[in-house]
Amino acid sequence: MSTASELAIGIDLGGTYIKAALVHRHTGTLMQTCSLPTCDGEWRGTEPLFAHGVRDLVRRLEATAGCGPLAVGLCAPGIAHASGRYVEWMPGRMHGLEKFDWPAFLAHEVRVLNDAHAALLGEAWVGSARGCQDVIMLTLGTSVGGAILSGGKLIRGHIGRGGHLGHISIHADGEQDAFQTPGSLDSFLGNHTVSERTAGRYESTHALVAAALAGEPDARVIWDASVRRLAVAMASLVNVLDPERVILGGGISAGAGDALLLPLQAYLDQFEWRPGGHRVRLMLASAGEWAGACGSVH
Repeated sequence: MSTASELAIGIDLGGTYIKAALVHRHTGTLMQTCSLPTCDGEWRGTEPLFAHGVRDLVRRLEATAGCGPLAVGLCAPGIAHASGRYVEWMPGRMHGLEKFDWPAFLAHEVRVLNDAHAALLGEAWVGSARGCQDVIMLTLGTSVGGAILSGGKLIRGHIGRGGHLGHISIHADGEQDAFQTPGSLDSFLGNHTVSERTAGRYESTHALVAAALAGEPDARVIWDASVRRLAVAMASLVNVLDPERVILGGGISAGAGDALLLPLQAYLDQFEWRPGGHRVRLMLASAGEWAGACGSVH
């Protein structure tokens, strides 16, 4: 029977689902998991409905644990405040999330993190980055996010902005993205720009990759250009951060598999600087959909 000091609740508050896990704090074992729709944009009085969903999941997992109030780690999109009480900045979606005081609302000990930061911490604890001190993680999904582990420590930066790797520029004369960056990696790879990048032919990266694998010439050209740009960005990040591994997570990485990894590795063979023959190891994230929930309590 585990005690309250051995258990914690990890919450991954995403745009579509809230994922919650009862986690053993020493081993990273998931003792119980559950989820609810986020219901972004819906409210209960003056509070976002997802806040009540989080509270319901916390109560459910505490009842399962049967050992009283538990510490909670919560990860979400946006820049987490240094206090760890709330998300300071998340414009455009997840309305009501900004400055929502989670410890006050839940009446619990709560630590709030950025979701990509938490995902890397989860990978470092129980996934593909286990045992590593220097790791870059890129999350490829609706947008391109990321996180950096350097010397065994997560790089947050001065205001928590550290690790927004999707918003590095790979085309100085390109159009500015939502974060003011001209020609960002996110603009060329994020799922939210697929329709624009393909003149409306494909509505998702999954459809684009499937068409490329089926031999459609236009799809192959577009997908190859996307992977090449990712390789250019990764080679640049490797030069700056000198990681031992680069971890790829997110829905695009999981869905594309070898259709991403094989051409990406071929381009890295061209672009990566390899002093003394040293080659950075490229891996898919392995902690699965619960990496953020797990990492939020580590």
